[in-house]
Amino acid sequence: MLQLSQVAVEGRFAPVSGQIGAGLQVHLIGPNGAGKSTLLARLAGVLPGQGEILLSGRPLGDYSGHDLAQRRAYLCQQQPPVALMPVFQYLALHLPAGADVRELENTILYLSRCLKLADKLSRMLTQLSGGEWQRVRLAAALLQVWPTVNPRSQLLLLDEPTNSLDVAQKVALDRLLREFCHSGRSALICAHDLNHTLQQAEQVWLLHAGRLVMQGSTHEVMKPEVLSRIYDVEFHLQALGDQRWIMTKTA
Repeated sequence: MLQLSQVAVEGRFAPVSGQIGAGLQVHLIGPNGAGKSTLLARLAGVLPGQGEILLSGRPLGDYSGHDLAQRRAYLCQQQPPVALMPVFQYLALHLPAGADVRELENTILYLSRCLKLADKLSRMLTQLSGGEWQRVRLAAALLQVWPTVNPRSQLLLLDEPTNSLDVAQKVALDRLLREFCHSGRSALICAHDLNHTLQQAEQVWLLHAGRLVMQGSTHEVMKPEVLSRIYDVEFHLQALGDQRWIMTKTA
């Protein structure tokens, strides 16, 4: 689905090569300043750089802005709600072209209910709390590529999507992402919560100091000896029932 060959941004991160198959949730992890957001923006096509990015075998630069928006949605890390418009109007800006009107309505209601936004559709963006605004942004990104209204969609790029979300909202987002990926689409997510990555990701890309130092299955990458070396913190794995948790070692 997505292939990278020597992709780089000068002064930000070194050449990266890899690929993401269909139906996968892949997490980008690494310390602050590792280059995660820069790489995500480069893959979204909003940041120039070197190397080749192929989406479904076609160079990213060959897509028109309209065609690219049909195939991928991108949520940047921060974006202030400066527009004087209600939530429903903001969501309307992200409607995929040509979608069935009834299906669009059903999908907007579905996403709004899942993300607890149904009672906020008429509220002005500038009146939202930080968590509410983040959920609106997530709903818009999901709406743009949701399978029932956009059969051409393939990829969701999310930069720290759980910012400002409480526990219940994070669970709701996890369910939506699983549903999205189960449809054969993929999600690439910049994340900081190592345990969340351990539980949710199917593949992990580990970045450090502008370099992709490791990529592979979650089991391969999320090892204490690997993470301890990169984060300069001593980790160990703690089993609890069927789950495993990454813990820091205390003196």
